[in-house]
Amino acid sequence: MSALFSKSQDAKSQNTKSPNTGSQNPKAKFAKRPANLKVLSRYVKLNALLAIIGAVLGLWALQLVFSYLSELDSLDDSYTMGQAIKYIFYRSPYFLEQFIPTGALLGAVVGLGLLANKSELVVMRAAGVSVYRIVGWVLQPAMIFVLIALAINQFVLPASNQLAKEINDADSRSLVTSVRGYWTVQPRFARAEDGGTTPDGSDVLYIDYADVQGNIGEVKRWHLDNNGSLQTAVHAEDGKYIGREPLDTTTDEPSEQYRYEWQLNNMTKLNISQGFDSSQAISPSDTLSLPFAPESVYLLTRKAEDLSLTQLYEHRQFMGQQGTRSLSHELAFWQKLLSPLSILSLVIVACSFVFGSLRTHSLGLRIVVALLFGLLFSYVQDLVGFVSLATGFSPLLMVLLPIIASAILGGYLLKRQM
Repeated sequence: MSALFSKSQDAKSQNTKSPNTGSQNPKAKFAKRPANLKVLSRYVKLNALLAIIGAVLGLWALQLVFSYLSELDSLDDSYTMGQAIKYIFYRSPYFLEQFIPTGALLGAVVGLGLLANKSELVVMRAAGVSVYRIVGWVLQPAMIFVLIALAINQFVLPASNQLAKEINDADSRSLVTSVRGYWTVQPRFARAEDGGTTPDGSDVLYIDYADVQGNIGEVKRWHLDNNGSLQTAVHAEDGKYIGREPLDTTTDEPSEQYRYEWQLNNMTKLNISQGFDSSQAISPSDTLSLPFAPESVYLLTRKAEDLSLTQLYEHRQFMGQQGTRSLSHELAFWQKLLSPLSILSLVIVACSFVFGSLRTHSLGLRIVVALLFGLLFSYVQDLVGFVSLATGFSPLLMVLLPIIASAILGGYLLKRQM
């Protein structure tokens, strides 16, 4: 009996202590919750990262294959298969940068979709993890690809696009001169007998390309008299920067304005007289003078897609100093600067596609819808770019419109899942 009484007393004492221990259990749970959230966050981030990597690399590989197949039609004696492979290799960073937004969208849908397919998202939300916290976890690995896209734009694309253009330049093989490169009209002055200057028509100058070292490619120059009649036509294969001279040589003080000179090589000059008789002369070299430095010539002769973000900014500043603007370069500048926001807005939309019951729509259907939305977003970005170039609307506003619309749509769809 004494033994039974002692057991009953122990049971009572345990019952009396159970409320205290029960009151301590929530505190213990809250103490362990940060550690559990860290494990969950790492798990979600890893799934999203692997899915985004797989999606980006898959789309990139498909683009490389299709690009190579398209280059097979251009193979000839001067453009061999080895050169085509080198061309695709140099263009591959551009393809990778182009598919990062769509790959991030598709990867976010696949990564979260696999978690939803195993009901892991349902368990997380039942445990008190909010939708916005899960979306924040997915956005963190997407930021890695934001940095990769910016690094490719800044450090890789200018050099790789130039190397690709040197291998496969369709414009240089065409018979008609392309509008690419740098075109300018320069007034010409002739010295008068009294020591002054008189107008002597103008020169139409075309420079094919230039590099950062000051070397320029094909140069063409047409001289028109005061009546607009063609007098001379000059063609040079290439040129090399030889230095600068101050414009004002009358004082000993240092001048802030210079005349930059290039030595033209293998020059052919065609003289046209008023009787329409022409004569051709070939000289090994000649001198070309321009009012701006080689760095500016490099910026002016490059396409917008071939310039880095800082080079586009320098181009914008230089055009502003000249009192002109290039809408295509401004559009490319804002597209590259705001590309991180476009990637993040697409990831938000991708997350909104996943939350919800898989009984209504399957995971495969949601992946297809996400891919179609990514392609639609890319097409809308191109469309608003063309609208900006055609109408002169602000490139910044036209680039922001698809990003804002995508972010609002993603936020609205996420709010419906709350």
